[in-house]
Amino acid sequence: MWHCGIGLLLCALISDASAEPLSQRRPIDLELILAVDNSLSVNTREFDLQISGIAKAFEDPDVIGAILSHQGIAVALVLWSNHEQQETGVGWSYLHDAESIAAFAAKVANVARIDVSGGTGLGSAMAYALRLFGTNAFDGKRRVIDVSGDGQNNMGVEPRAVRDRAVALGLTVNGLAILDEEPRLDGYYAANVIGGPGAFLEIAEDFDSFAAAIRRKLVREIAGRSLVYRLDSSLNRDERRGE
Repeated sequence: MWHCGIGLLLCALISDASAEPLSQRRPIDLELILAVDNSLSVNTREFDLQISGIAKAFEDPDVIGAILSHQGIAVALVLWSNHEQQETGVGWSYLHDAESIAAFAAKVANVARIDVSGGTGLGSAMAYALRLFGTNAFDGKRRVIDVSGDGQNNMGVEPRAVRDRAVALGLTVNGLAILDEEPRLDGYYAANVIGGPGAFLEIAEDFDSFAAAIRRKLVREIAGRSLVYRLDSSLNRDERRGE
């Protein structure tokens, strides 16, 4: 049973991600939420690099091949900023053929930025994503939150608490840490964000390398492969393995 000892805020933010009766859901291989940093530390160019990078990733042959290796997957895109600002940029989309994948990529490419204010509500973004699983019509064998950002949580619920709740529900949380402002952000994500079956961390040294990082990440998490990634040795990082 989930207890509210960590605070009423967390309990208010998170509802059971399996609220809809399973008998009314379409069985699929994967439900995936892409949660994109829209906070004040991200300027317009950097936001555009994230959105275009995701859109282009869904046009990449390796990503398309990973999707088509399944019977079908469902994907949604979330924008997040402070602890009170989250928005579904692209709603749940069923990807099962070339046409549906192309349609999703086009929707992502046209996503508009939400209003920006101070603060980084990373944990609240994860809680929003967790709630979103209860709003679709799918029953995924795997449920994954893919959260990317360039800073540590500094307001709202703590990411570790939401991560632990997601893991208790059988979900996986993967992270993409963008290191341009915080060179040690990958360590924070490893300790506080990622968790669950097969969880792993990807890094982008800056926003210009985000597109390549998200492509690698999507291939891996859609295919469900367990790989070893070596983090940049010039930053004195150790080799880490997806759990």
